[in-house]
Amino acid sequence: MSRAPARPLLWLAALLAVYLCAPFIASIPEIGRADWAGVDWRATGSAVGVSVASASVATLVILIGGVPLGYWLARSQSRAVELLGFVVQLPLALPPLTSGVLLLFLLGPYSPVGMLSGGTLTDSFTGIVLAETFVAAPFLIVAARSAFSAVDPVYDDVAATLGHRAGSRFFRATLPVAWPAIRAGLALAWLRAFGEFGATVMVAYHPYSLPVFTYVVFGSQGLPAMMPLLLPTLAIAVVCAVLSVYSRNTRMSAAGVVPHDNGDEPAAPVAAALPADIDELRLAFDIKRRLGAFSLDVTWRPATRRLAIIGPSGSGKSLALRIIAGLEPNDAGSVTLGRTDLGALPPERRQIGYMPQDYGLFPHMTVTQQLAFPVDADAASARYWIEHLGLSTLTTRLPRELSFGQRQRVALARALTRHSQLLLFDEPFAALDTPRRRRLQQSLRALQQEIAAVTVIVTHDPDEAAQLADEVIVIEHGRVLQAGSVHAVFERPATLRVADLLGLHNIGEGVVRAAGEIQTAGGLVLATADRSLATGTRVMWRVSPRALRATPDGAYAGSIGGGTLRHGDRYVTVEVGGESFDIAAEDAPIMAADALRFAIDPGGVSIWAAGS
Repeated sequence: MSRAPARPLLWLAALLAVYLCAPFIASIPEIGRADWAGVDWRATGSAVGVSVASASVATLVILIGGVPLGYWLARSQSRAVELLGFVVQLPLALPPLTSGVLLLFLLGPYSPVGMLSGGTLTDSFTGIVLAETFVAAPFLIVAARSAFSAVDPVYDDVAATLGHRAGSRFFRATLPVAWPAIRAGLALAWLRAFGEFGATVMVAYHPYSLPVFTYVVFGSQGLPAMMPLLLPTLAIAVVCAVLSVYSRNTRMSAAGVVPHDNGDEPAAPVAAALPADIDELRLAFDIKRRLGAFSLDVTWRPATRRLAIIGPSGSGKSLALRIIAGLEPNDAGSVTLGRTDLGALPPERRQIGYMPQDYGLFPHMTVTQQLAFPVDADAASARYWIEHLGLSTLTTRLPRELSFGQRQRVALARALTRHSQLLLFDEPFAALDTPRRRRLQQSLRALQQEIAAVTVIVTHDPDEAAQLADEVIVIEHGRVLQAGSVHAVFERPATLRVADLLGLHNIGEGVVRAAGEIQTAGGLVLATADRSLATGTRVMWRVSPRALRATPDGAYAGSIGGGTLRHGDRYVTVEVGGESFDIAAEDAPIMAADALRFAIDPGGVSIWAAGS
């Protein structure tokens, strides 16, 4: 539902709107005083033709050079390019006559360029085009620069991983996204060129363009004779305004409404035979990358096809994924998939599927076009995944007409249409609500069992890592804290920090005091059934929630603390001997007292050697 602007803003808007409309209204009574009989319609038509032709040619020149220049200015970080960006905007600040004088210094008949061209660059149609190009070009360049700056680089990244080279990525992904803003700048450039007077009259007084001809008639015959010449200009302005409104209404009607999710689960997986040599398909990487003060150093030789990289924000996990994809350079080390050295290949040749956090769907492409976009997209495979992922009713929709869950399925289908051997997922479910996220995680896990690709999931959600991976790497500040199978890492975290990142509870550090007995860092002495570790060994310990119970003759004094809710289950915190334990709420004492007695079953206390 649209919301009306605040009243002060409405008054200010109305005031400016009235001022802009007033000159047109004031001109209406003057029409009757115009000298229609004395109009030289042949000269007027010639002037209109010169202005339309010169503005069109100048705009074409501006388009051909201005779009690449705007892209260069938007993407370059060079200070020299920033200075160039300032210079190309100077014609906007200069008086038009000054611009004409500057052009005479360059193109005039007595300048080196003018003498070389025989003086043909002034007082000619070419001179008009050159003057209009100089004055009008900044309108397109500024619009193109802003448009390309606003284009998310993820589109270029995704296009690269789908097999497109730099030129194809620009013309098929980046330019179409930026085109609406560039088109608006192009229209402004044409209008500015059509109405240009100052620079044109200095560089090319002949042949007459419409603004120059209007000035000449006004100077020689006065206002009544000039009045009819305003009609072509006003007519063109009206046509441009109508086209602008029509274009805007067309875009609004095509936008549609983002639908609600009516089931984000794909159809039941269809069994598919895996290649006989699937066990040989393994991803291995040794990644070293420095970005300013941050450095990433991650090495892994996995034993399975499903890997998760887990860590907090800023830990380097997304950077590692981009290096695997070839979107960031690897300063040292290697990335291999089976016998293929991926590090030696550009991203467009790595045969991978890459899903960034927001899925990277191209806003100007329908679902069908998204799936046909990969260079080696297989039509039969696309049809299969459209049906398999429940997309058959969405094929003509644009991304803005899809729900988050539908976008995720489209991005997954697009990656799968090219038979990728490596699928990379960067926080694929971060933007979804919990119920939908759980459903899509289950769906992706089912697909992992079906497809033959290696999958790497980057996430900060331990449950997601445990569900979608067989092996996990825990990283922080660019370093590996622990790596191994999901079972081993979750059952025996190497440090308290790893346990914290994995969301584990009832875990702490301690020292073996005697066989079957440890002392925690908080001073609590725990008995354990594990007698394998020598006295004095630094250990990690874990107490099962079921091993701790309240009993009048318990060996430990304690108290009941606060409660928490995890995945719909309520837990109560118990303070015992300087350590905190979480137990299920139904196992907690009914009456919370200041002093209670607790027993801890040694069979529920597990210990293992602590990591460094």
